[in-house]
Amino acid sequence: MSDCLFCKIIAGEIPSTKVYEDDTVLAFRDIAPQAPTHILIIPKKHLDSLDDTCAENLTDVASCLAAVPQIAAAEGLAKGYRIITNIGDEGGQVVHHLHFHLVGGRQLSNKLD
Repeated sequence: MSDCLFCKIIAGEIPSTKVYEDDTVLAFRDIAPQAPTHILIIPKKHLDSLDDTCAENLTDVASCLAAVPQIAAAEGLAKGYRIITNIGDEGGQVVHHLHFHLVGGRQLSNKLD
């Protein structure tokens, strides 16, 4: 999508601090981190949200999740971390391109909001 912020990051039109990349996944540091480690993990194929998951793109979504342990280990998050995805405006989704927040590096609250 030409107006999608994350698609522009994937295309190299907007800079990011990459921490992981392969053929289907890109992970980069959030510009407004909510924890000492806050990384966004996105499929390179545009999907609006997890609601768009279907048989045709399941591999793209699974690849994002499969990258999580490798990224977490590289970031030194052996004590734990959290993975979050927001879906839709009421779910707090700001950028409508599927993304997973990997947050950690400190004791996280057990509250969800």
